Amino acid sequence: MTDHAKKEGQANARGTAGSIARSAGIVSIAVMGSRILGLVREQVFATFFGAGFAMDAYIIAFRVPNLLRDLFAEGALSAAFVTTFSQKITKEGEQAAWRLANLVNNGLFVVISLIVLSGIVFAPQVVDLLIDTGKHQADAATAAQTYDLAVVMTRIMFPFLLMVSLAAVAMGVLNTKDRYGVPASASTMFNVGSIFGGLACAYAMAPEYITAVIEGRTADSAGISRAIIGMAIGTLAGGMLQWLIQVPSLRSVGYRWQPILSFRDEGVRQVMRLMAPAIIGSAALQVNVFVNTKFASGLGEGPVSWLSYAFRLIYLPIGIFGVAISTATLPVASRAAALDDLDDFRRTIASSLRLTFLLTIPSAVGLMVLSRPIIALIFERGRFDAFDTEQTAIALCYNAIGLTAYSAVRVLAPSFYALKDTRIPMIASLISIITNYAVASYTVEYLKIGHRGLALSISAVAIGNFLLLFFFLRRKLGGIEGRSLALTFGKVSFASAIMGAVSWWLSGQIESKLGMASLSSRIINVGAAISIGLVIFYFAASILRVKELSMMTAAVQRKLPARFRSKS
Repeated sequence: MTDHAKKEGQANARGTAGSIARSAGIVSIAVMGSRILGLVREQVFATFFGAGFAMDAYIIAFRVPNLLRDLFAEGALSAAFVTTFSQKITKEGEQAAWRLANLVNNGLFVVISLIVLSGIVFAPQVVDLLIDTGKHQADAATAAQTYDLAVVMTRIMFPFLLMVSLAAVAMGVLNTKDRYGVPASASTMFNVGSIFGGLACAYAMAPEYITAVIEGRTADSAGISRAIIGMAIGTLAGGMLQWLIQVPSLRSVGYRWQPILSFRDEGVRQVMRLMAPAIIGSAALQVNVFVNTKFASGLGEGPVSWLSYAFRLIYLPIGIFGVAISTATLPVASRAAALDDLDDFRRTIASSLRLTFLLTIPSAVGLMVLSRPIIALIFERGRFDAFDTEQTAIALCYNAIGLTAYSAVRVLAPSFYALKDTRIPMIASLISIITNYAVASYTVEYLKIGHRGLALSISAVAIGNFLLLFFFLRRKLGGIEGRSLALTFGKVSFASAIMGAVSWWLSGQIESKLGMASLSSRIINVGAAISIGLVIFYFAASILRVKELSMMTAAVQRKLPARFRSKS
């Protein structure tokens, strides 16, 4: 290779990495607001419903629509559509691409409407799939109450699928047109609808109960069922807002709806061909959560909610970093694949994985060492007590082990779809689903370690899924800059270990002096431990010369006014 070619390759690598970092940054900022509001939403649920039967019923009822939301909005539909839409624009022009968007939108409306109607009619059978009323259930009366409430809310929330599916196509169009902010922030509107619409409906249906919880009085348990149904109605309203917020941006990039429908169109058939196995390939995490929900429901009142609250915190860094990087990577990788530029494709994936390591490894370590004070700060109030904090913190620790793998799979799985290879993700996903069922069954039936074993099985399976995908993609591409990836992983892990040790020690010192009873002491504990930990990580990673950190720092400095930029 000539010197000129080497320099050009290095410039392309820097350009690709910088482009992904900038796009991921836009998505991260938008998603951060959504995920923070998501935490506020969970705080509302924890305060008013704790970790009892009503919250268990809501989680069970929302599990199927939420499963398909993750598959569509952040998984198979988005990946398959973006890949095909990008190829249409690159090879056939915008007119063909807009026609494809209309065909997919209209076809999706018909298919999902049928699924929604089926879900409403067969809601009892859907709930049966998720609730274990067998020998592990300690309280048969509570189990029956949970079941009946879950059936009612399943019927209310199933139409959420239609809204989020249409939002997924809108997101795919906007991302391909390099519009990341609006689709990434669309889920903010879901949380706004869920919080404010939900509370309004809950108050309208059970004013005495809501008022009693706000005033700190003992709430009449009879009102809790009506109140949680109000929150389910708010969830449906939030799904509608998530779609509607993107409609003006769709028009601004040139999309115009047309009443056309065809399942024989080659573009539509390609989307379906990619989606069918891609659904399986992307489904591992959520199907495993689905399976574990059934196991957890058999452990009595509480474990379903503890696992859900813990996983909500895991989803914060996954959403801010993992989904953001994946969203920014897919259009770039799809264009490279469409042009048969495997060098650019390889650079794109390697850069995305290094960025994923930089952002998620310290996040995982921080969540593990600060699990209890973080849970106490966010959730421990109202009907969510200290025992719930301890049990949720245990689940969070075990979930955090797989955080980096969760996020990396978000990058790797769609990269196979861009290469029109859906077989490998499907096989890896099927293996992980089978493995998770075996591990979950073993931990519950024989080890008797309850919900912590279910959290651990999710992490173990995510790590296994990542390793399988990485192995096969590396072989397919003839390498993915493996030495550079290993070096980045090692440096970031070492810096994160130093950060974790300091944060753990500092949190313990603060707790010994201030305790954990008051809100102010919890804020000081978590705030100081995270702030000092981030500073320690930054300096440790800088000393270790982590390249992605330097790139991110430079990107941030370029956005600052000139007087605030580093002179070095």
